[in-house]
Amino acid sequence: MNQDVVLELKNVNKTIKNQEIIKDISFDLRQGEVLGLLGPNGSGKTTTMRMIVGLMSITSGEIYIKGHSIKDHFKESIKHIGAMIETPAFYPFYSGYKNLMYFSRMLEGVSKKRVLEVIDLLGLSNAIHKKFSTYSLGMKQRLGIAQALLHNPSILILDEPTNGLDPAGVREIRDYLKRIAEVEQTAILLSSHLLSEIELICDRSIIIQNGQFVESIELNDQSGEKLFIEVVVKTTIDFESKFTKLDKKYKYEIMNNQSLIFEIDEEEIPSLMRELVMAEVEIYYVTRKKERLEDLFIQLTGGNVIE
Repeated sequence: MNQDVVLELKNVNKTIKNQEIIKDISFDLRQGEVLGLLGPNGSGKTTTMRMIVGLMSITSGEIYIKGHSIKDHFKESIKHIGAMIETPAFYPFYSGYKNLMYFSRMLEGVSKKRVLEVIDLLGLSNAIHKKFSTYSLGMKQRLGIAQALLHNPSILILDEPTNGLDPAGVREIRDYLKRIAEVEQTAILLSSHLLSEIELICDRSIIIQNGQFVESIELNDQSGEKLFIEVVVKTTIDFESKFTKLDKKYKYEIMNNQSLIFEIDEEEIPSLMRELVMAEVEIYYVTRKKERLEDLFIQLTGGNVIE
């Protein structure tokens, strides 16, 4: 196993009542990486996470955590994981601080200093002495993540951490997850139904469908990426009437009555603009685009509704 790889799934299968739920899934997670797990309804995302944290057994295959098989060395491997699979549960009339201190006593080697570090890391200092029952949903999610980080795990597993949050809460969780990965070098595996958030939070995304691995997509890697530009013109009919020879030189697609998407090398953009102007095409504006995760998801899964 590569020393940077902290989690590895190898040909993992799960069968329940003779039905294959997970079929030969393999992927890995690296130190300090934020990996998004995406898939249509019933694709097996939560089942996969439950197997990783030991809440569900593996039918066949292997899951390695820091090089340890969870089958053969469960106690040694699971200590490297912090998880929030469902809505975090705390004592409602305890303060956030008392709740964290309570859970810290259940974990080996967690000092008061570590509790305070996690409180600061998650931006909970101003509300930590208030009762948990008074917390907003976003604050409850942050306290749940703080609790999962108490023992300084190498891996953080989060199932729908932004579910039910308002836009401000979603942004807060996004910023704190990025900070955790950067400051603590914690590897994070999360699922989400918000594709735009996966793009903003994650370094990479794994798409699964019908319990099977479909694709791994690098979200921050610009090398070899196709460049697309959107050119908005007066009308596409006007464009085609004035510049019909464009078909022979540039690859483009008409999106609607005014919008065209060009797939083009960056150095070709100035010459394209010159030719459009010389042909007296009326250009309203030009926007650089990249292939969105949503487009890739629909292309790879056939447009199924996701969780």
